[in-house]
Amino acid sequence: MQILRNAALSLLISCSAQANADEGMWTFDNLPREQMKSKYGFAAESGWVDHVMRAAVNIGGCSASFVSPQGLVMTNHHCITGCLQQISSAKKNYLQDGFLARKMDEELQCPTTEVSRLEQITDVTAEVTTATKGLSGEAYKNALNGINAKIAATCVGDKRATVRCTVVSLYQGGQYHLYRYDRYSDVHLVWAPEDASPSFGGDPDNFNFPRFGLDAAMLRAYENGKPAVVKHFFPFSPSGAKAGELVFTAGNPGRTSRLLTVAQLETVRDVRMIANMRRGYELRGVLTQYRKLGVEQARVARNDLNGLENGLKVFTGQLAALQSPELMNRKRDEEARLKAFAAANAQWNKETRGAWDAIAAAQAVYREIENEYEHIEGGRGFNTRYFALARTLWRGSQERTKPEAERLPEFSATRLPQVERQITSPAPFHPEFEKLKLAHSLTKMRELLGTDDPFVVRVLGKESPEQVASRLVDGTKLGDPMYRKALWSGERAAVEKADDTFIQLVRDIDGAALAVRKRFDNEVSAVEQKNAELIAKVRFAMSGSKTYPDATGTLRLSYGAVQGWTALGKQVLPFTDFAGAFNRHTGAAPYALPASWLAAKDKVQLAQTLNFVTTNDIIGGNSGSPMINSKAEVVGLAFDGNKHTHSGAYWFDEKQNRTVGVTSNGILEALKNIYGATELLAEIGGKK
Repeated sequence: MQILRNAALSLLISCSAQANADEGMWTFDNLPREQMKSKYGFAAESGWVDHVMRAAVNIGGCSASFVSPQGLVMTNHHCITGCLQQISSAKKNYLQDGFLARKMDEELQCPTTEVSRLEQITDVTAEVTTATKGLSGEAYKNALNGINAKIAATCVGDKRATVRCTVVSLYQGGQYHLYRYDRYSDVHLVWAPEDASPSFGGDPDNFNFPRFGLDAAMLRAYENGKPAVVKHFFPFSPSGAKAGELVFTAGNPGRTSRLLTVAQLETVRDVRMIANMRRGYELRGVLTQYRKLGVEQARVARNDLNGLENGLKVFTGQLAALQSPELMNRKRDEEARLKAFAAANAQWNKETRGAWDAIAAAQAVYREIENEYEHIEGGRGFNTRYFALARTLWRGSQERTKPEAERLPEFSATRLPQVERQITSPAPFHPEFEKLKLAHSLTKMRELLGTDDPFVVRVLGKESPEQVASRLVDGTKLGDPMYRKALWSGERAAVEKADDTFIQLVRDIDGAALAVRKRFDNEVSAVEQKNAELIAKVRFAMSGSKTYPDATGTLRLSYGAVQGWTALGKQVLPFTDFAGAFNRHTGAAPYALPASWLAAKDKVQLAQTLNFVTTNDIIGGNSGSPMINSKAEVVGLAFDGNKHTHSGAYWFDEKQNRTVGVTSNGILEALKNIYGATELLAEIGGKK
């Protein structure tokens, strides 16, 4: 039993180190209350936890929160650029010029934006594991999808328009929880500053600090045509946060990989990351050239290009972390301790024997099919909104005729309301831009799969990628939301007979796409999920639920303090102010403040704080998270992390990992003295 005792001792040391760090993206039903009380003297009572859970919301791939009883929602400006672009045109550019509604009837509807509030968490682990017990491969995958769909459908019942339910896998399959959400599908724009303000500093300042960005915006959720009345919301703090003060973020971190096996991390490092970066750099060049063609082209390409540049910085930092001997050695040591613990116990040794090897074998399969899977099924070879909509219409017409348990997960009954919103969205298309992206992706698919690959030959025939892209885009009617709605509402035969170039393309190639998807699902995904579930049982046997699960795009709480850090021997202070923003202004992008700021300079309190950093553990998806104090008052709005958060996908370094936010005082100062938003100030409790 010496091995077992050593493993347990190692775990104890690890947990003790964690207890002294502000590490973790914690689920609301498993908060580290003792750690928070020991370090910060704060007792998270049940009433406080429930209130915070219901005041924080999800908005697409971002986080947000209610900040007034009239359904006012605060999030980042960069989280609503999609809405701003959808309601903009060549004549009126809300992204560039900003927007402020002084009355509720002036608020503008965001076509595809939806707000979701977590209402209930239920442990359904027993139901899921019973349904999948003893199964593997395709049988395991089908059973897992089936039971998840059944549980979610029962949860939603006949309230699909207002309720969303999803089964969340935690601890790599160690637990399964049912999350029930209230849905708000009617969301309006209230306030957004000019893009030059939240984007001040541009790519050079992205993931850096000091920062001087007002990355904030306000929306409003509506119910039955009226502003939603909400009981739980975060008022603004009258004083903001001070250095050293305890701060919480309540948000929806996207994905972390802190519990992956070494073999999985090696695949991310050697295959996925390299492919993503290569593709991203080449596409960035294409979009940059397109942007230079004119003002309208720059507006159209802006969102895609900014997303690429942001992603490339993240990938670069993550790749550096995975190439670090320190990180990989740490992961190998953790895995060795886990294996030793399992080997020292007859029960765990029997149940988990071969689990790590099975996951490693699945990585070999993925490496074999990676290009085929990502380009054909993943859609990397068909980079255009037209193709995505065509595939959704085609598969939706097929899947909706099947029993719930047999459908592809993305077409389960509980997900159909979101699918329908995307299908019927009036968001405009830009055909020439779509042609450009599609032609580039077809060219790369031909390069990576090979000119003589049967699938490539089927798609291109005797045409060039540019010719195929032009023919498809010129011949489609999918830019018309009424046409898409008619296809979605019609019978399966309506889609099958549709005289549309993209529908016809999907009809021709979807068999090949589903075939490679089936192999991925059965030989990669199912193997990873099943064996990760076994490994998770060992992890629970060692530590119980004293550790936090990997991020899953669902609501989490992190805690930390307002604190700078030391970089290259110099102390980085935790706050910046408005004076710093004006000092950094050069008049040329990306360091050009908007005209409204320059005109209001004499009214602005230059010493007022604007941005700050904390030790909270966050990652992509946390953008828009409210930063609150122990009274559940807004003291900030998370919008970024420093460059050290890139490695946060794999581990947390409290010495340097920092969350970057807009201070609550900075938001109030801007609303009052730059934008004159007196009505909005009154609603959130700020002084006029």
